[in-house]
Amino acid sequence: MKKNIASARINIESSKLLKELNDSLPFDKELYKEDITGSLAHSKMLAAQGIISSEDLELITKGLNELLEEIESGKVKLNSGDEDIHMAIERLLTAKIGDAAKRVHTARSRNDQVATDFRLYVLNNNLELARLILKVVESFINLAKENTDTLLPGMTHLQHAQPINFAYHMLAYASMFKRDYERFMSSYDRNNISPLGCAALAGTPHPINREQTAQELGFREPSINCLDTVSDRDFALEILFNISTMMMHISRLSEELILWSTSEFKFITLSDKHATGSSIMPQKKNPDIPELLRGKTGRVNGNLVALLTVMKGLPLAYNKDTQEDKEGVFDSVKTAKLSLMVLKEMIDEMKVNKENMEKACRVGHLSATDLADYMVKNLNMPFRDAYHLVGNIVNKSEELGKDISELTYEELSAIDGRFAQDVIDVLNIRNSMNARESFGGTSTVKTKEQIDILSNWLEQVKG
Repeated sequence: MKKNIASARINIESSKLLKELNDSLPFDKELYKEDITGSLAHSKMLAAQGIISSEDLELITKGLNELLEEIESGKVKLNSGDEDIHMAIERLLTAKIGDAAKRVHTARSRNDQVATDFRLYVLNNNLELARLILKVVESFINLAKENTDTLLPGMTHLQHAQPINFAYHMLAYASMFKRDYERFMSSYDRNNISPLGCAALAGTPHPINREQTAQELGFREPSINCLDTVSDRDFALEILFNISTMMMHISRLSEELILWSTSEFKFITLSDKHATGSSIMPQKKNPDIPELLRGKTGRVNGNLVALLTVMKGLPLAYNKDTQEDKEGVFDSVKTAKLSLMVLKEMIDEMKVNKENMEKACRVGHLSATDLADYMVKNLNMPFRDAYHLVGNIVNKSEELGKDISELTYEELSAIDGRFAQDVIDVLNIRNSMNARESFGGTSTVKTKEQIDILSNWLEQVKG
């Protein structure tokens, strides 16, 4: 019987069902580049430490580089009966260079090998996702610059609350994605440590140099405890959490874009490039892109919960359960990248219907709080008394079929004779928006300050 390359103890052929359950090559072949990169660094260190010969290193290096080129060109297909990507690369390398390939795995286990490969993949994608997020933030800032005077009804409970400007609303999302960027970068910094050389769980008696391989692979330093390192998947959980949080932000925005594109709102018009029609209703233009983005949030949330559940009961150190760590991460990373790219394109190309937004601000008595604040400042009224009086004025406006911003001075004076003529200016919705000049407020002046702050931050992190 031909022995499995990684099964010295097992003397009979594995069950076909076991192979189907156990073999991970169909999905972990995604890590071929990281696996070859790790083997190149490990072999270089082994030679530097005198563990393998310089002749073997030369053969190994040449063979691995050739193998990388053959895989990327499609000349070599990773779809054989190998158990996983590590064994596939080792088998292919052995077929190419002979016995020298059998020395590559000296002072290394698949436990630290897969931890290294997977960590490299996650770290690289933390950076890639962070870069894509910056592009989305830039789109929000550019859209904001064009709309600092565009009135929009600010809402709470999805009910009209106070007038804001559309730029201010977009900067709220820019702030969310700024936090997303910072989470990905924080995860990168925290998890940038090398597992290579930890071997199975307890290190190795070979005189290896883990600092060398860490530096060679771009890690900040080697991990300090091998028992923890080979079973640690916090880095994978973090990228899944970061993606889930980011997709939640995308989903919130998508929900608003879907609402705003309806006939009832007509606040925005999505490009025809980002909409589809109906198979039966010829007039339809459906917001499929934001709907799909909203839906994919559930998918990435599921991947996070799945890995949390896998990890919750695992004893130290490595267990085969952690083979379930990769598919969800690969799926979430691909979903997140595509989502960010299409989100940016959709924001860049959507039309803002400014007139409809401003018209909506004249519904719902958005300047009511301004009238209460006026009474506090000019009539020396306690806020709660002013609050109740304004409630009565709103009720009177409803009886008259008017928004509070449309009341005349005579109509207000008939309710309370203490008002001065300048009260009409207070009820103006644009004045209401611009009156909110506290730091972080919605006035055009403060919105432009926020644009400057976020633009400066963006330039700083882009370097």
